[in-house]
Amino acid sequence: MNKGAFYKLSYGLYVVTAGEEGKFNGQIANTVFQVTSEPPTVAVSINKQNYTHECIQSSRRFAVSILEEATPMTMIGRFGFKCGRDINKFDGIQVRTGKTGVPIVTSHSVAFIEAEVTGQMDCGTHTIFLGKVVECDILDATAEPMTYAYYHKVKGGKSPKNAPTYQKEAPSAEPSASPEKASRYTCTVCGYIYDPEKGDPDGKIKPGTRFEDLPADWVCPVCGAGKDKFEIVSAQ
Repeated sequence: MNKGAFYKLSYGLYVVTAGEEGKFNGQIANTVFQVTSEPPTVAVSINKQNYTHECIQSSRRFAVSILEEATPMTMIGRFGFKCGRDINKFDGIQVRTGKTGVPIVTSHSVAFIEAEVTGQMDCGTHTIFLGKVVECDILDATAEPMTYAYYHKVKGGKSPKNAPTYQKEAPSAEPSASPEKASRYTCTVCGYIYDPEKGDPDGKIKPGTRFEDLPADWVCPVCGAGKDKFEIVSAQ
C-alpha cells in the first residue's frame, strides 16, 4: 500500500472553533468538506484527544474559518501545535461572536461557516462531525485560500501528530559533511524545517541565513520552540 496516494487528495487549512458558556477553543484542521448544498451541510474531522473535540461534543456546534495564503506561521502554530487547556488561543487574535455564540476567527480568514451538529461518526482516533450550516459569509474576497499543498511546499509546514493526514516520516539519511553548504534543521517538537535558502520571512530572517547565524532568541515560527530543539536533517 502506497500511502503517498493520500497526499494527492486536496485539502485546505482552517481554524475550527467551538465551545459554550465562556469555555471556547480553536484548532487547525485540514479536513473540512461540504457534504450537501440543500440543506447546506459540512463535515469536520477532529482528533478525540483535542480540546476542540471536547468543546464540539458538549456544545454541539462549531465554526470554520478558511485561512488565507498570507496567514503567518505563528498563528498556525498557535492553533495547530499548542493546547487550549494551557493557553488562551484567542489572545491577540481578531474574533467575532457568531450566530451560534461560537467565536469566529477573522484574522487572516477568507470566509467563515457556522454549523450545528446533526450527526457524528466514530473513526477510531477521530470523530467526523456533521453540521447543518446556519450562517456563512465571505470576509476577504481578494485573498486566496490556503491549500494544504501550499502550506507544505511554500510555508514549509508540517502535520501535527493529531491531524487526520499525519504520517510518520522515515528517518533522514545522514547529512553530508561538506562545510561549504548550509544545512537544513528540523524542529523536534513540531517538524518544521528551517531552510536557509528560504529563511524565515515571518520572523524577518532573510533568505541565505544559515541556521548557525540565527539570533540566539530566534524560535520556531510554528510552535515557538528554541534553537536547542532543532536537529540537522540534510546538507544543501
